[in-house]
Amino acid sequence: MINAGRVSVNGKVLTSPALNVTDADKITVDGQPLAEPDKARVWLYHKPAGLVTTERDEKGRDTVFANLPEHLPRVMSVGRLDLNSEGLLLLTNDGGLKRTLELPSTGWLRRYRVRVNGAPKDETLDPLRQGIDIEGERFQPMQVTLDRQQGANAWLTIALREGKNREIRRAAEAIGLTVNRLIRISYGPFQLRELKAGEVEEVKQRVLADQMGWSTKPKLKPRNRRPRR
Repeated sequence: MINAGRVSVNGKVLTSPALNVTDADKITVDGQPLAEPDKARVWLYHKPAGLVTTERDEKGRDTVFANLPEHLPRVMSVGRLDLNSEGLLLLTNDGGLKRTLELPSTGWLRRYRVRVNGAPKDETLDPLRQGIDIEGERFQPMQVTLDRQQGANAWLTIALREGKNREIRRAAEAIGLTVNRLIRISYGPFQLRELKAGEVEEVKQRVLADQMGWSTKPKLKPRNRRPRR
């Protein structure tokens, strides 16, 4: 857009993007002032299994973004769920918020319902609770609960604060278990609840502000007071 001469700052057409600007500068595109930035928004999305969490896939596989409702604006995913995983995926229109939610320092717990093949005993899961090394990579301790045995499979609830690639599947394999279903049910304070596969629900602005610690109170302009004589 700059190369095409469409962008001006303070009435001067830009010829290079190497320019710092402030809120005091008047920026126009095609003669029209830039609109105010959209407010940061977050959506809960129930990702079905079989979708890749990416805009495009070099293998031609179906993607999350090709299956979102048309009414959504352009959004980014907060982290990822792998091809065969399902459940809660957060979406946002704000890159800064996305980075904040992904930071390890944010420390939000991600909770999963996990089905594994086999009949593990509770003590079988202790290495996951204590932290485990896999091929030289350290996985931090997980919260693991053995919920029930269902035929040839067992259901676990696993919670962790990291987001390493295929972390739960790799950790389970390290103790001799094979994950055959993985559903994320929460990401920090945000819950999947009854959201059905493929459905999207926006987080209310007040709820988002509360969870992120944002102030929703309007800023009051100082009143002009006459000096006392």
